[in-house]
Amino acid sequence: MNNTLLQNRFILSELVKKGIRLKYRHSYLGIVWSLLEPLLTMIVLTIVFGTLMGIKDKTFPVYILAGRLFYGFFSQGTIAALKSIRANSSIIKKVYVPKMLYPLSAVIFNYVIFLISLIVLAAVSVVLHVYPTIYLLQAFLPLAVLFLLTLGVGLVLSTIGVFFRDMEYLWNVILMLIMYTSAIFYMPEKLLQSGWGYILKCNPLYCTIACFRDSIFGRPLEYKLLAYSFCFSIVCILFGWLVFKKNEDKFILNI
Repeated sequence: MNNTLLQNRFILSELVKKGIRLKYRHSYLGIVWSLLEPLLTMIVLTIVFGTLMGIKDKTFPVYILAGRLFYGFFSQGTIAALKSIRANSSIIKKVYVPKMLYPLSAVIFNYVIFLISLIVLAAVSVVLHVYPTIYLLQAFLPLAVLFLLTLGVGLVLSTIGVFFRDMEYLWNVILMLIMYTSAIFYMPEKLLQSGWGYILKCNPLYCTIACFRDSIFGRPLEYKLLAYSFCFSIVCILFGWLVFKKNEDKFILNI
């Protein structure tokens, strides 16, 4: 896999650029929308859920935005990977390019956009007086695990999506379940203390979000959560790669 990436890094970079261009092809705001959309969503979620749950913590918008950005990338990255083979069917039928590059580039270009959108989180944090501490240096760990998690799940979905077209609709439903078990717009303390806390801890995306929030709010990481999410990601990548390589020669017959 490493040799494939090194030998085809130029093609990979072009696919990433193409993905970014296509994403904003019909948008007047272009990549600026990747900054405005999470900001507007944060405002709506803060007003709605902050009011419903009676949360008066002034840093609550930062809490919401961190979770929203992580979930947004995971959702968009996995959906893009799921569609990547069929979306590039015309190229696959005409030119030989290692098929692994398509889901990989789909995840990478969404990750680039996600990293740019972190500018909004930094700005909102400063405005709401959530200043960086030494613990912010830990943030690269959950950021790296998030990429691995999205890539692993994306590889699995990219193969399934070729043979089972309805997976796109089913995955949207599953994403909704993942969103509600990721504690994006609610505080998880009461749920964690109840008998249902395992639901959150079994969700690797929640574990990654929780660790990222720890680094932002100046707390040491819960390394057990991060280790679980990392291991889950590696298993997904290995399984996804094996399934992908086993079935990639059949793709041409099903796209």
